[in-house]
Amino acid sequence: MQLVHTIEDLRTALRPFNSPAFVPTMGNLHDGHLNLVRSAKPLGDVVVSSIFVNRLQFAPNEDFDSYPRTLQADCERLEQAGCDIVFAPLEKELYPLPQQFKVHPPGELADILEGHFRPGFFIGVSTVVMKLFHCVFSEAKGPRHALFGKKDYQQQLVIKRMVQQFAMPITVIAGETQRAPDGLALSSRNGYLSERERSEAIQLSLALRTLAREALSCGHALPEQLPGLESRAMHALASRGWQPDYLTVRRRADLLLPTAADATQPNHLVVLGAARLGNTRLIDNFEI
Repeated sequence: MQLVHTIEDLRTALRPFNSPAFVPTMGNLHDGHLNLVRSAKPLGDVVVSSIFVNRLQFAPNEDFDSYPRTLQADCERLEQAGCDIVFAPLEKELYPLPQQFKVHPPGELADILEGHFRPGFFIGVSTVVMKLFHCVFSEAKGPRHALFGKKDYQQQLVIKRMVQQFAMPITVIAGETQRAPDGLALSSRNGYLSERERSEAIQLSLALRTLAREALSCGHALPEQLPGLESRAMHALASRGWQPDYLTVRRRADLLLPTAADATQPNHLVVLGAARLGNTRLIDNFEI
């Protein structure tokens, strides 16, 4: 496996290949990331993973400075998973000047849910992913694949929409969420949890599963009953000491509120939630 730190060295390393499969990450890797790398192997003739903690997607009060940087351990795990090239640029390599040109996703997708509670988040994500795509795929001559995890459900929808809108010759693949044996969605931020919080953390997933069951039982009446269902789900978490941002049922395709017709087609729906437990903000979702 080759580790490179500059765009020039990355493009040189990729020049002999035609069809990169790319897994972008912020490092501090878990089995969810590694499963994406393993899934990428049959999709191209070279597997690339990036490790870059992107300042643009962090709000001033978020954990950019404390986000774990574990490059050596990450590289060892990536090599074992079959990664061929790791691109780990310094910040001044990707942003040699202040990034004034940015990608602004449409508000109806990017300003709701995560975008509402983390203003500007999807601008930062879209901008860095666009830049990484240009770094990784500029030498490609054949099919190009990029893999993202479904745990960040809204993020992968934003990236798919961006690729479509800009007619980029890239296939975006969403990998299934990987979970711990008790069902907790794997996340780099799980490491922030205390032992007590880790035992409690599964309650977010359980609350979403309960919300999904109740939503299915509503049938055509789901649009009218959804506010009450969401309110009860959030109150149940809050009573356990959580600070919920949202627990909701949305349409998979665009994350808009479901219609009566959507309610009779369960495979049209997804439940999503975000809540803070102590100092750690967790997200999860389930496609119904």
